[in-house]
Amino acid sequence: MKKILYIVNTDWFFVSHRMPIAIEALKHGYEVHIATKITTKKDTLEKHGFTVHNIKINRGSNGIGMLKDFYNIFLVIKKIKPEILHLVTIKPVIFGGIVARFLKIQGVVFAISGLGIVFQTNNHLTNIRHKLILILYKFILGHRNQITIFQNNEDLRKLSLISKHLDKNSVLLPGSGVDLKLFRPTKTELKNPLIMMASRLLISKGVLDFVNAAELFKTNYNIKARFVLIGDIDEENPDSISYEQRLKLEKNKYIEFWGKMRNMQEIIPQASIVVLPSYYGEGLPKILIEASACGKAVITTNHPGCRDAISAESGILVPIKSPVLLSKSIKYLVSNPSKLVKMGIAGRALAESKYSIENICQQHIKIYKKLQKTI
Repeated sequence: MKKILYIVNTDWFFVSHRMPIAIEALKHGYEVHIATKITTKKDTLEKHGFTVHNIKINRGSNGIGMLKDFYNIFLVIKKIKPEILHLVTIKPVIFGGIVARFLKIQGVVFAISGLGIVFQTNNHLTNIRHKLILILYKFILGHRNQITIFQNNEDLRKLSLISKHLDKNSVLLPGSGVDLKLFRPTKTELKNPLIMMASRLLISKGVLDFVNAAELFKTNYNIKARFVLIGDIDEENPDSISYEQRLKLEKNKYIEFWGKMRNMQEIIPQASIVVLPSYYGEGLPKILIEASACGKAVITTNHPGCRDAISAESGILVPIKSPVLLSKSIKYLVSNPSKLVKMGIAGRALAESKYSIENICQQHIKIYKKLQKTI
Protein backbone atom coordinates (compact mmCIF):
# COMPACT_ATOMS: atom_id res chain seq x y z
CA MET A 1 0.00 0.00 0.00
CA LYS A 2 1.39 3.39 -1.03
CA LYS A 3 1.90 5.84 1.82
CA ILE A 4 0.97 9.49 1.50
CA LEU A 5 2.03 12.00 4.14
CA TYR A 6 0.33 15.36 4.51
CA ILE A 7 2.21 18.01 6.48
CA VAL A 8 0.29 21.14 7.47
CA ASN A 9 0.76 23.74 10.19
CA THR A 10 -2.34 23.01 12.33
CA ASP A 11 -4.96 20.29 12.57
CA TRP A 12 -7.94 22.66 12.34
CA PHE A 13 -6.67 24.05 9.02
CA PHE A 14 -6.33 20.54 7.65
CA VAL A 15 -9.86 19.64 8.73
CA SER A 16 -11.36 22.78 7.17
CA HIS A 17 -9.30 22.84 3.97
CA ARG A 18 -7.89 19.38 3.10
CA MET A 19 -9.71 16.56 4.89
CA PRO A 20 -12.07 15.60 2.03
CA ILE A 21 -9.03 15.13 -0.21
CA ALA A 22 -7.38 12.83 2.34
CA ILE A 23 -10.63 10.85 2.71
CA GLU A 24 -10.69 10.36 -1.07
CA ALA A 25 -7.08 9.16 -0.94
CA LEU A 26 -8.11 6.52 1.62
CA LYS A 27 -10.86 5.35 -0.74
CA HIS A 28 -8.26 4.89 -3.46
CA GLY A 29 -6.14 2.61 -1.30
CA TYR A 30 -3.53 5.00 0.09
CA GLU A 31 -2.23 4.66 3.63
CA VAL A 32 -2.76 8.23 4.84
CA HIS A 33 -0.53 9.91 7.42
CA ILE A 34 -1.05 13.46 8.69
CA ALA A 35 1.71 15.36 10.47
CA THR A 36 0.47 18.56 12.09
CA LYS A 37 0.31 20.59 15.25
CA ILE A 38 -2.53 19.07 17.27
CA THR A 39 -5.00 21.45 18.90
CA THR A 40 -8.49 19.95 19.17
CA LYS A 41 -8.94 17.82 16.03
CA LYS A 42 -6.94 14.63 16.67
CA ASP A 43 -10.03 12.50 17.41
CA THR A 44 -11.77 13.85 14.31
CA LEU A 45 -8.83 12.87 12.13
CA GLU A 46 -8.30 9.44 13.68
CA LYS A 47 -12.00 8.54 13.36
CA HIS A 48 -11.61 8.80 9.59
CA GLY A 49 -8.79 6.26 9.60
CA PHE A 50 -5.80 8.60 9.31
CA THR A 51 -2.56 8.00 11.19
CA VAL A 52 -1.87 11.27 13.01
CA HIS A 53 1.58 12.53 14.00
CA ASN A 54 1.75 15.46 16.39
CA ILE A 55 4.61 17.75 15.39
CA LYS A 56 5.19 21.19 16.76
CA ILE A 57 5.27 23.82 14.04
CA ASN A 58 5.83 27.31 15.38
CA ARG A 59 4.10 29.80 13.09
CA GLY A 60 6.50 32.51 14.23
CA SER A 61 9.82 33.19 12.54
CA ASN A 62 12.54 33.35 15.23
CA GLY A 63 15.78 31.53 14.41
CA ILE A 64 15.75 28.82 17.09
CA GLY A 65 12.06 28.09 16.49
CA MET A 66 12.68 27.73 12.75
CA LEU A 67 15.48 25.21 13.34
CA LYS A 68 13.22 23.17 15.66
CA ASP A 69 10.45 23.21 13.05
CA PHE A 70 12.84 22.03 10.35
CA TYR A 71 14.13 19.23 12.59
CA ASN A 72 10.62 18.07 13.50
CA ILE A 73 9.59 17.96 9.85
CA PHE A 74 12.80 16.11 8.96
CA LEU A 75 12.16 13.47 11.64
CA VAL A 76 8.59 12.71 10.62
CA ILE A 77 9.43 12.42 6.92
CA LYS A 78 12.42 10.18 7.66
CA LYS A 79 10.29 7.98 9.95
CA ILE A 80 7.35 7.48 7.57
CA LYS A 81 9.25 7.40 4.26
CA PRO A 82 6.15 8.20 2.16
CA GLU A 83 5.95 7.49 -1.54
CA ILE A 84 4.04 10.76 -1.87
CA LEU A 85 4.60 13.83 0.31
CA HIS A 86 1.84 16.46 0.20
CA LEU A 87 2.95 19.76 1.74
CA VAL A 88 0.46 22.48 2.67
CA THR A 89 1.09 26.05 3.97
CA ILE A 90 4.34 27.98 3.66
CA LYS A 91 6.58 26.51 6.35
CA PRO A 92 5.79 22.83 5.59
CA VAL A 93 6.20 23.57 1.87
CA ILE A 94 9.65 25.12 2.27
CA PHE A 95 11.08 22.92 5.03
CA GLY A 96 9.41 19.76 3.75
CA GLY A 97 10.58 20.55 0.24
CA ILE A 98 14.20 20.84 1.38
CA VAL A 99 13.97 17.55 3.29
CA ALA A 100 12.31 15.85 0.32
CA ARG A 101 15.28 16.61 -1.90
CA PHE A 102 17.88 15.45 0.62
CA LEU A 103 15.98 12.25 1.53
CA LYS A 104 15.10 11.63 -2.12
CA ILE A 105 11.36 11.33 -1.50
CA GLN A 106 9.87 9.81 -4.65
CA GLY A 107 6.94 12.19 -5.29
CA VAL A 108 6.05 15.59 -3.83
CA VAL A 109 2.97 17.79 -4.02
CA PHE A 110 3.46 21.44 -3.11
CA ALA A 111 0.17 23.17 -2.29
CA ILE A 112 0.71 26.93 -2.57
CA SER A 113 -2.29 28.30 -0.68
CA GLY A 114 -1.14 31.91 -0.94
CA LEU A 115 2.28 33.49 -0.41
CA GLY A 116 1.47 34.97 3.00
CA ILE A 117 2.12 38.30 4.65
CA VAL A 118 5.86 38.45 3.92
CA PHE A 119 5.17 39.14 0.23
CA GLN A 120 2.73 41.95 1.07
CA THR A 121 4.96 44.09 3.30
CA ASN A 122 7.79 46.28 2.09
CA ASN A 123 10.64 47.10 4.44
CA HIS A 124 14.31 46.22 4.67
CA LEU A 125 13.82 43.11 6.83
CA THR A 126 10.94 41.65 4.83
CA ASN A 127 12.74 42.36 1.54
CA ILE A 128 15.66 40.23 2.77
CA ARG A 129 13.29 37.46 3.87
CA HIS A 130 11.46 37.76 0.54
CA LYS A 131 14.68 37.15 -1.41
CA LEU A 132 15.69 34.25 0.84
CA ILE A 133 12.29 32.58 0.47
CA LEU A 134 12.48 32.87 -3.32
CA ILE A 135 15.90 31.19 -3.28
CA LEU A 136 14.45 28.36 -1.19
CA TYR A 137 11.45 28.03 -3.51
CA LYS A 138 13.80 27.76 -6.49
CA PHE A 139 15.64 24.91 -4.77
CA ILE A 140 12.62 22.90 -3.63
CA LEU A 141 10.73 23.30 -6.91
CA GLY A 142 13.68 21.65 -8.61
CA HIS A 143 12.60 18.24 -7.27
CA ARG A 144 12.65 15.77 -10.16
CA ASN A 145 9.14 14.41 -9.52
CA GLN A 146 6.88 17.12 -8.13
CA ILE A 147 3.64 18.87 -8.94
CA THR A 148 2.88 22.32 -7.58
CA ILE A 149 -0.75 23.30 -7.03
CA PHE A 150 -1.58 27.00 -7.26
CA GLN A 151 -4.87 28.64 -6.37
CA ASN A 152 -4.45 31.82 -8.38
CA ASN A 153 -2.57 33.01 -11.46
CA GLU A 154 -0.54 35.69 -9.67
CA ASP A 155 1.21 33.21 -7.36
CA LEU A 156 1.92 30.96 -10.36
CA ARG A 157 3.37 33.91 -12.27
CA LYS A 158 5.63 34.99 -9.38
CA LEU A 159 7.13 31.57 -8.80
CA SER A 160 7.39 30.76 -12.52
CA LEU A 161 9.92 33.59 -12.73
CA ILE A 162 12.33 31.64 -10.53
CA SER A 163 11.62 28.04 -11.57
CA LYS A 164 11.54 26.74 -15.13
CA HIS A 165 10.17 23.41 -13.81
CA LEU A 166 6.76 24.98 -13.17
CA ASP A 167 5.99 25.18 -16.89
CA LYS A 168 5.28 21.44 -17.00
CA ASN A 169 4.78 20.62 -13.33
CA SER A 170 2.12 23.02 -12.10
CA VAL A 171 -1.67 22.83 -11.80
CA LEU A 172 -4.12 25.66 -11.18
CA LEU A 173 -6.96 24.49 -8.93
CA PRO A 174 -9.69 26.75 -7.48
CA GLY A 175 -8.93 26.46 -3.79
CA SER A 176 -9.88 23.54 -1.58
CA GLY A 177 -13.41 23.26 -2.92
CA VAL A 178 -16.79 23.44 -1.21
CA ASP A 179 -19.46 20.90 -0.36
CA LEU A 180 -22.36 22.08 -2.53
CA LYS A 181 -24.80 19.88 -0.61
CA LEU A 182 -23.82 21.47 2.70
CA PHE A 183 -23.52 25.06 1.48
CA ARG A 184 -26.80 25.74 -0.31
CA PRO A 185 -28.66 28.86 -1.47
CA THR A 186 -31.30 30.35 0.79
CA LYS A 187 -33.64 33.30 0.46
CA THR A 188 -31.71 36.55 0.87
CA GLU A 189 -32.90 39.16 3.35
CA LEU A 190 -33.49 42.42 1.45
CA LYS A 191 -35.49 44.65 3.83
CA ASN A 192 -32.91 44.62 6.62
CA PRO A 193 -29.81 43.33 4.82
CA LEU A 194 -27.01 41.70 6.77
CA ILE A 195 -23.50 42.55 5.59
CA MET A 196 -21.09 39.86 6.77
CA MET A 197 -17.33 39.57 7.02
CA ALA A 198 -15.89 36.26 8.28
CA SER A 199 -12.14 35.96 8.66
CA ARG A 200 -9.23 35.61 11.01
CA LEU A 201 -8.89 39.02 12.62
CA LEU A 202 -5.80 40.11 10.73
CA ILE A 203 -5.14 43.71 9.77
CA SER A 204 -4.29 42.65 6.22
CA LYS A 205 -7.59 40.76 5.91
CA GLY A 206 -9.20 44.20 5.99
CA VAL A 207 -10.90 43.91 9.39
CA LEU A 208 -10.49 47.58 10.26
CA ASP A 209 -11.50 48.60 6.74
CA PHE A 210 -14.74 46.68 7.20
CA VAL A 211 -15.42 48.42 10.51
CA ASN A 212 -14.66 51.81 8.99
CA ALA A 213 -16.93 51.05 6.03
CA ALA A 214 -19.74 50.17 8.44
CA GLU A 215 -19.31 53.51 10.22
CA LEU A 216 -19.26 55.41 6.92
CA PHE A 217 -22.38 53.60 5.72
CA LYS A 218 -24.38 54.24 8.87
CA THR A 219 -23.20 57.84 9.13
CA ASN A 220 -23.80 58.85 5.51
CA TYR A 221 -26.78 56.80 4.36
CA ASN A 222 -30.25 56.58 5.82
CA ILE A 223 -30.54 52.90 4.90
CA LYS A 224 -31.28 50.06 7.29
CA ALA A 225 -28.54 47.43 7.36
CA ARG A 226 -26.70 45.24 9.86
CA PHE A 227 -22.94 44.74 9.76
CA VAL A 228 -21.62 41.51 11.29
CA LEU A 229 -17.98 40.58 11.88
CA ILE A 230 -17.14 36.92 12.52
CA GLY A 231 -13.73 35.66 13.58
CA ASP A 232 -11.12 35.77 16.31
CA ILE A 233 -7.57 36.90 16.88
CA ASP A 234 -4.68 34.75 15.64
CA GLU A 235 -2.18 34.79 18.49
CA GLU A 236 0.69 33.40 16.45
CA ASN A 237 0.34 35.89 13.60
CA PRO A 238 2.08 39.26 14.04
CA ASP A 239 -0.53 40.84 11.78
CA SER A 240 -3.39 39.94 14.15
CA ILE A 241 -5.33 42.64 15.93
CA SER A 242 -4.64 42.86 19.67
CA TYR A 243 -6.84 41.78 22.58
CA GLU A 244 -7.50 45.47 23.24
CA GLN A 245 -8.69 46.00 19.68
CA ARG A 246 -10.88 42.91 19.95
CA LEU A 247 -12.54 44.32 23.08
CA LYS A 248 -13.23 47.55 21.19
CA LEU A 249 -14.88 45.56 18.40
CA GLU A 250 -17.21 43.96 20.93
CA LYS A 251 -18.33 47.43 22.01
CA ASN A 252 -18.37 49.04 18.55
CA LYS A 253 -21.79 50.54 17.86
CA TYR A 254 -21.57 50.21 14.08
CA ILE A 255 -21.07 46.45 13.89
CA GLU A 256 -22.20 43.26 15.60
CA PHE A 257 -19.20 41.20 16.68
CA TRP A 258 -20.10 37.49 16.74
CA GLY A 259 -16.62 36.14 17.46
CA LYS A 260 -15.51 32.72 16.29
CA MET A 261 -18.20 30.56 14.66
CA ARG A 262 -17.80 26.96 13.50
CA ASN A 263 -21.03 26.12 11.67
CA MET A 264 -20.48 28.40 8.69
CA GLN A 265 -22.94 26.40 6.55
CA GLU A 266 -25.62 27.76 8.90
CA ILE A 267 -24.11 31.23 9.38
CA ILE A 268 -23.44 32.32 5.79
CA PRO A 269 -27.08 31.81 4.67
CA GLN A 270 -28.06 34.57 7.11
CA ALA A 271 -26.03 37.10 5.09
CA SER A 272 -27.31 39.32 2.30
CA ILE A 273 -23.79 40.26 1.16
CA VAL A 274 -20.44 38.68 2.10
CA VAL A 275 -17.49 41.07 2.24
CA LEU A 276 -13.74 40.40 2.31
CA PRO A 277 -11.63 43.59 1.93
CA SER A 278 -8.34 41.65 2.08
CA TYR A 279 -4.84 42.60 0.97
CA TYR A 280 -3.30 39.50 2.58
CA GLY A 281 -1.28 37.01 0.50
CA GLU A 282 -4.38 34.98 -0.34
CA GLY A 283 -4.59 31.72 -2.24
CA LEU A 284 -8.32 31.55 -2.96
CA PRO A 285 -10.32 32.63 0.10
CA LYS A 286 -12.57 29.79 1.24
CA ILE A 287 -15.18 32.17 2.66
CA LEU A 288 -15.75 33.60 -0.82
CA ILE A 289 -16.40 30.26 -2.51
CA GLU A 290 -18.63 29.23 0.39
CA ALA A 291 -20.55 32.50 -0.01
CA SER A 292 -20.98 31.82 -3.71
CA ALA A 293 -22.21 28.30 -2.98
CA CYS A 294 -24.80 29.83 -0.63
CA GLY A 295 -25.97 32.19 -3.38
CA LYS A 296 -24.67 35.36 -1.76
CA ALA A 297 -23.38 38.44 -3.57
CA VAL A 298 -19.73 39.17 -2.79
CA ILE A 299 -17.76 42.38 -2.42
CA THR A 300 -14.02 41.88 -2.24
CA THR A 301 -10.77 43.52 -3.28
CA ASN A 302 -9.07 43.64 -6.65
CA HIS A 303 -6.26 41.60 -5.17
CA PRO A 304 -4.67 38.22 -6.05
CA GLY A 305 -6.83 35.37 -4.84
CA CYS A 306 -9.80 37.57 -4.00
CA ARG A 307 -10.47 38.62 -7.58
CA ASP A 308 -9.96 35.02 -8.72
CA ALA A 309 -12.80 33.82 -6.48
CA ILE A 310 -15.63 35.73 -8.18
CA SER A 311 -16.90 36.61 -11.63
CA ALA A 312 -18.09 39.97 -12.91
CA GLU A 313 -21.64 38.67 -12.52
CA SER A 314 -21.29 37.32 -8.96
CA GLY A 315 -19.56 40.16 -7.15
CA ILE A 316 -17.94 43.59 -7.04
CA LEU A 317 -14.24 44.39 -6.79
CA VAL A 318 -12.97 47.42 -4.86
CA PRO A 319 -9.41 48.69 -4.38
CA ILE A 320 -7.53 47.52 -1.29
CA LYS A 321 -7.53 49.75 1.80
CA SER A 322 -10.55 51.69 0.57
CA PRO A 323 -13.37 51.69 3.14
CA VAL A 324 -15.03 54.61 1.33
CA LEU A 325 -15.47 52.67 -1.91
CA LEU A 326 -16.38 49.56 0.06
CA SER A 327 -19.15 51.51 1.78
CA LYS A 328 -20.39 52.89 -1.54
CA SER A 329 -20.43 49.40 -3.10
CA ILE A 330 -22.48 48.05 -0.20
CA LYS A 331 -24.88 50.98 -0.58
CA TYR A 332 -25.21 50.26 -4.32
CA LEU A 333 -26.17 46.64 -3.76
CA VAL A 334 -28.60 47.15 -0.90
CA SER A 335 -30.23 49.92 -2.95
CA ASN A 336 -30.56 47.55 -5.92
CA PRO A 337 -32.00 44.34 -4.48
CA SER A 338 -32.66 42.78 -7.90
CA LYS A 339 -28.97 43.18 -8.73
CA LEU A 340 -28.02 41.68 -5.38
CA VAL A 341 -30.22 38.63 -6.00
CA LYS A 342 -28.88 38.16 -9.55
CA MET A 343 -25.32 38.21 -8.21
CA GLY A 344 -26.21 35.51 -5.72
CA ILE A 345 -27.66 33.32 -8.47
CA ALA A 346 -24.53 33.85 -10.57
CA GLY A 347 -22.38 32.98 -7.55
CA ARG A 348 -24.13 29.64 -7.08
CA ALA A 349 -23.70 28.85 -10.79
CA LEU A 350 -20.00 29.70 -10.48
CA ALA A 351 -19.62 27.42 -7.47
CA GLU A 352 -21.35 24.55 -9.27
CA SER A 353 -19.12 24.93 -12.33
CA LYS A 354 -15.75 25.41 -10.56
CA TYR A 355 -15.74 24.77 -6.82
CA SER A 356 -17.34 21.37 -6.27
CA ILE A 357 -15.40 19.45 -3.61
CA GLU A 358 -15.92 16.23 -5.60
CA ASN A 359 -14.13 17.77 -8.56
CA ILE A 360 -11.26 19.08 -6.41
CA CYS A 361 -10.81 15.64 -4.80
CA GLN A 362 -10.71 13.87 -8.17
CA GLN A 363 -8.14 16.35 -9.46
CA HIS A 364 -5.91 15.52 -6.50
CA ILE A 365 -6.21 11.78 -7.09
CA LYS A 366 -5.13 12.36 -10.70
CA ILE A 367 -2.10 14.27 -9.40
CA TYR A 368 -1.15 11.42 -7.05
CA LYS A 369 -1.49 8.84 -9.82
CA LYS A 370 0.59 10.95 -12.18
CA LEU A 371 3.39 11.11 -9.60
CA GLN A 372 3.16 7.35 -9.06
CA LYS A 373 3.72 6.64 -12.74
CA THR A 374 7.21 8.08 -12.49
CA ILE A 375 8.06 6.40 -9.17
